Amino acid sequence: MAGFAPEAIRGPVDGRIVEKTPTGDVLARARQRAALIPDCMVEAKRIANTVISGWHGRRKRGIGENFWQFRPYAEGESLAGIDWRRSARDDHLYIRDREWEAAHTIWLWADLSPSMMYKSRFGSVSKESRALVLMLALAEVLARSGERIGCPGIMEPISARNASERLAAALIHAPDLSGLPNQGFPDTAMIRNASDIVLIGDFLDDPDAIMAGIAPLAQRGLRGHVIEVADPAEELFPYAGRTEFTDPETGEKLVSGRAENIREDYRRAYFLRREALSEELRRLGWSFTAHLTDRLASEALVKVHMHLSGAPQLSHRGGA
Repeated sequence: MAGFAPEAIRGPVDGRIVEKTPTGDVLARARQRAALIPDCMVEAKRIANTVISGWHGRRKRGIGENFWQFRPYAEGESLAGIDWRRSARDDHLYIRDREWEAAHTIWLWADLSPSMMYKSRFGSVSKESRALVLMLALAEVLARSGERIGCPGIMEPISARNASERLAAALIHAPDLSGLPNQGFPDTAMIRNASDIVLIGDFLDDPDAIMAGIAPLAQRGLRGHVIEVADPAEELFPYAGRTEFTDPETGEKLVSGRAENIREDYRRAYFLRREALSEELRRLGWSFTAHLTDRLASEALVKVHMHLSGAPQLSHRGGA
């Protein structure tokens, strides 16, 4: 999504677009991303293995369990359809509705527009790289637990053990992943109701504009989970002296003679934007996780997986 990135900075702080390519050169961007994805896939599997090994020995509730719809058992129905675990909770017998179970899909999407290529010396990786790793790691963890996974406009929903690899392959061959113009969101027309969707991006646009894209999804009954990926420099604003900021998506420039003079105003506006977005999402029943690129990707992965499985959440302000 749109946002200013410092291109020319006086002083020791460095922050710029990683391996910059012309914004309009779709083929160059596709090739660049294709080269990045294999390394992201390796990192995603490593993180998924770490997280899953941490769960070893503990019974984890499956995500799909939250979406099974039960109805009372009717005389004459097959006893094989009874869910004995659910029935044991009270004095009635219940049948699991398989159609509801089959309809549920978890959709994963990452904003890979030019603003996501930003990386400062404070961040471990670019925002784009972290978004890809989180999406692929989520796909890996979800696939191992038998979930049905899709990516809007990129991959139809599948239930397969190698879903993360297939998603990575689909991403490599996708020509353009920058979302809809001026919205930064994918086409969600193919997403059925009663699904989950995980949106990963920097979400630097005005919260009202972002919610205009999200609200219709919530109205359709989709459960949403937003991961805001940020470079630490975007929170700290550590710039000083003459600094030129460039919007990587529009080319618009902003020059500050003494960047340190606008630091407090910038930081106030930045965190108010995040707070407003988080609050609006909460009202819709959606989860929000802020994640910094100097933190472990596994931290965000665990939090979002807990949201997906319906586990209680602790406060998660900031990038932890």
